[in-house]
This record gives sequence, structure tokens and C-alpha cells, in this order.
Amino acid sequence: MTIDNDRRSVRPGEANRPAVERDDDGVWRLRSTEAVRQVLRERDATTQAGFASETIPEKAMKRRPILFMDGEPHRQQRSMTARYFAPKTVSTKYRDLMETFADELVAEATASDTFRLDQLSLRYSVEVAAQVIGLTDSPIRPMSRRLERFFDQPSFDATQADGGRNRFEKLRAVITGNLPMATFYLFDVRPAIRARKAEAQEDVISHLIDQGYTDREILIECVTYGAAGMVTTREFISMATWHLLDDDALRARYLAGEERERYLILHEILRLEPIVGHLYRRATRPLEVTDAGQTHTIAAGELIDLFVRQANADERTVGDAPLALRPGRDLPRGIGEEVMSFGDGPHKCPGNSLAIQETDMLLTRLLPLGLTVVREPDLGWDELIAGYSLRDFVLRTGTPTPAP
Repeated sequence: MTIDNDRRSVRPGEANRPAVERDDDGVWRLRSTEAVRQVLRERDATTQAGFASETIPEKAMKRRPILFMDGEPHRQQRSMTARYFAPKTVSTKYRDLMETFADELVAEATASDTFRLDQLSLRYSVEVAAQVIGLTDSPIRPMSRRLERFFDQPSFDATQADGGRNRFEKLRAVITGNLPMATFYLFDVRPAIRARKAEAQEDVISHLIDQGYTDREILIECVTYGAAGMVTTREFISMATWHLLDDDALRARYLAGEERERYLILHEILRLEPIVGHLYRRATRPLEVTDAGQTHTIAAGELIDLFVRQANADERTVGDAPLALRPGRDLPRGIGEEVMSFGDGPHKCPGNSLAIQETDMLLTRLLPLGLTVVREPDLGWDELIAGYSLRDFVLRTGTPTPAP
């Protein structure tokens, strides 16, 4: 029997079964939609354990970044910053900016015979996120390079107390992390803070200043939003383009569709190829998780590894051929089209509307240009965000596709 499998972000050696297990080190590994969703929706029972959060000393800063917050402090901060990422705000405030950025970058890229999509998508995602965050007082191209260098980290394993790094890798992580962060602060964050202290804007940095955040705390938040709003969207743009260029029928459907239809296709690509493949939580009290009628009790202090790729391909949730790219699946009530790709519960990604809209803005300009793939991207793995990376994706423009 042939199994339909369109997924490209397949990590060698990563198990797809069982749905729930506890290994000898006391790490719980959850791979079903039901189990993953329960943990993410459980309030005040777990804390953030991913994105190297547990390697940061508690005394390193007065306030932890929003990504690392939990409980009432997290709820309060999410409530206060929600307006910057609300779908209505994205559609009204940032739409013209996204269109302008997309037009400029596409014109620049297509002026040459070939271009690298991974470079174009990085600059574009940085341009958009910078507007929301408030990083608008320095040139985008060098800021993009600084952020890219920061996320070029040595291997990291969140299930190990020391991150799975030896002494040399720890030293390298300090160097490769601190130097780019210092330059990011000096050339990008500090000028933005100074400008907003002189005149507040409607952006995240202005909000943080108003809340009394120190420059160091604002820097950490900018790095956090940089990972969420810049790095991950960059990868999705490349992955979505890769799929659409390889499937003539799907590409034609995308280009002919209204916005709702295009978003449906993008969400299905994201379901199949979630950018962040693992989320990690630490239980703060005993937690019961039920899967297929069987209840498992997770003890306080135990680490929970949530397998997003596997949860997104759970046949009990998404139906037949879970690894096939089939937009318009009949999903259970309460499950979004992207399933767990944006997370769920209190920590669900606030920038989901922004990510989909900016991707659509760029692709509706790129795909009609008769693109051909000169070099397929190299698929790598970013340990810090537990996700994939696509590099050296070279495209060539050809005969433009007539508008439908």
C-alpha cells in the first residue's frame, strides 16, 4: 500500500509512536493531538522549559521575557500586548507596510537572474516584525544579519540538564550568543529605546518603556520577539514556496483563490510542516493526561516533550492520509487548520495572524513571476527553537503567470 507523504521536515531517528511514553530519565514524550493539547491548555500546572529558558539564572533579570513567563504575570503581559498582534490591527495598520516591503524586495530580487529566497524572506520578515516591535531606527539589512548570527547556536538538547553541551560547546554558545546580542543592542535596540523615550510610538518597545522595563529587559524581549516574529516566519515562507512550486495544481488553486482559500492552503502547509517541532513544559504539580481513554499521571518536576509534528499528523484528529497536503480537512471542533503549529492555550503564538498575512502578501507577488527552482534548499535543524531551517534556496524568474 502506498502512503501519501508530502512532508519534508522529517528528522532522522525521531519516533512517531507511542502516543504517550515516559523514558528512563523521567521525560514524558507526548505525540498525540489530544495529549499535547491537554498539556498546553492546562493553566498553572506547567512552566516554560523550551528555548533554553531553564539555562537562564533566575537572578539574571528582574522580569523574565514574556515567552518564559507563566501564570498571572504571563496573562497580564499577554493581555497588554495583544493589541499589537490582533487580526484587525494586522489588517489595518500593517497591511500597507507589508505590501510596500513585499513590492520593494520582489523588485530588487527579480532585477537579477537568480535570487536566494531564504535571504529575501529573512529581510522581509525582519522588516515586518520590526514595525510591530519598534526596531525602526536602524537599517534592516545589517539588523537581519545580526539576528541571523545570534541564532547560529551549537547543538542544544532541552531534555538534558546541561543542554547536552560539553564544555567547549557551552563556551561557544556564550561567545556566539553574547557578541551578536551586544551588537544587536548597540546598533538596533538602544537607538529604538532612545527614540521612544523621546517620543512614544504604538509599538512593543514603547509599551515596555511605559511598564518600567530596563534596557536589558527590553533587549531580551526584542530577541524573544525576533525569534518568534522573524526567524520562524522566514522558514515558513521558504517552505510554503517550496511546496507550491512543486505542485502545479495547488499553486494554481492558491493564485486563483480568494484570501480565505489562500489562507486555508497556507495553514495546511503549516500543519504538515510546523516550524517549531517540539515544545517543552515542566510540570509544577501532578498533572493527569488522557489519551485514547488511558490516563497517565505526570509528577511535579518532570519534563514534558510535546512532539508538534507528530501531533499534527495524528490520524484521529486530521483524518486519513495525515502526511498528505490536503487543504480543507474536516477537523474536530476547537482545532485550528494548523492544528498545534502555533501552540495552544496561554502560550499560543500571538503573531499567528501576522505570520500568515505577511506570508500571503509575499507569495501572491512572487508566485506569478514564473519561478523555477535553481537549487532546492538545504534542510537543517535549529536546536534553539527545536525547528527546521531552509538555506541556499535559489530561484529564477521566468514568464509571468497571467492573472486569473
